[in-house]
Amino acid sequence: MLQLHDRRSRVFSGHTVTLQRLRQKRDSAKSPLMTINIIGIDADDTLWHNETIFRLTHKRFNELLGEFADEDTLEAKLAAVERENMKTYGYGAKGFTLSMLQTAMEISDGNVSPKVLREILDAGREMMTHPIEPLPGVEDALKQLKERARLILITKGDLFHQESKLAASGLGSHFSGVEIVSEKTPDIYTRAFTRHGGAAESSLMTGNSVKSDILPMLKAGGYAALVPYPLIWWAEAAEKPDGHPKYREVSALGLVNQWLDEIR
Repeated sequence: MLQLHDRRSRVFSGHTVTLQRLRQKRDSAKSPLMTINIIGIDADDTLWHNETIFRLTHKRFNELLGEFADEDTLEAKLAAVERENMKTYGYGAKGFTLSMLQTAMEISDGNVSPKVLREILDAGREMMTHPIEPLPGVEDALKQLKERARLILITKGDLFHQESKLAASGLGSHFSGVEIVSEKTPDIYTRAFTRHGGAAESSLMTGNSVKSDILPMLKAGGYAALVPYPLIWWAEAAEKPDGHPKYREVSALGLVNQWLDEIR
């Protein structure tokens, strides 16, 4: 009987171990797969208005050059000049102002008046000094997200102008780091999150541009949340990666917090 008891004990013991392993496997399957340590956040049209200001300047430019071409022709010419000049000037109001001046000279065959050129320069200056007002709900969203992970501002554009806008917004205190880059690529995201003590795979990027904030972050292995803005610059247009397991579209920055609950 003693031998039978010992054998049964060993059987039940083995069965218990097996059940424990099954439970651990089941619990593991239910447990969160990832903890987001760093959240990267775009600036223009995510934290404050930007494209709206550019559109108003576009309208003024078309009015100033109306004697030389119709609106569609002016827009097409300006876009072509911008596309070429981005290789030299990068992104931002300064490069856009130079592109407007070049377009004015070329579309008019050099006949544009000094007065019009001065007005274009004034329009560019106004873009640089336009008041910065955070979008509705942005500050509360940043406060909530900051309780979940470290926040890094990742934006592209002119260094001086982007720093000035961040200072004017009053939102700088919510960020533990700022990255102002010439372009957003998978490698840029990989290096940026590594530089701040994390990794792209355990980080999340959020912004309004599919081309800059979403696709390269997903390619870097991270999570990406799109917060659409009503207007999108032609150079930032791209197809949404619907169905990607690490992608989500939300209607407001504050709703990123809800997605974090699902990721964790």
